[in-house]
Amino acid sequence: MKETEQDIVRRSEEITNQYFQFLDRHIADVASGNVSDFMEINQIAAELFISHKHLTDTVQKETGNHPCHFYDLKIIEKAKQMLLETDKSISEIAKTLTYDPSNFSKFFKNFVGETPGQFRKSADK
Repeated sequence: MKETEQDIVRRSEEITNQYFQFLDRHIADVASGNVSDFMEINQIAAELFISHKHLTDTVQKETGNHPCHFYDLKIIEKAKQMLLETDKSISEIAKTLTYDPSNFSKFFKNFVGETPGQFRKSADK
């Protein structure tokens, strides 16, 4: 049986959605301490039973961005949530998310435009 173009498009959307769902669960597991480190994209692809290249190509084609882009954005989302909803120090949040605190601040500022401390303060206003 030959796959139609529509089947391929649906499978492409399915893979992309599975990737996003996996990231949500995985980042939550890291943040809660159930998992000690973030997985590499090739490890995630293996968990989804596809090749690294297929995952990368599919997500890129579906969204216009590399899978790492979304991985970083979802980590930032989790960091923002932790900054707003917990009284953990920025250093504790960084370590929970497996970052060195100084690298975490640079990473956060690169995406958000302000440091974690500035973000937390501006949210308190």
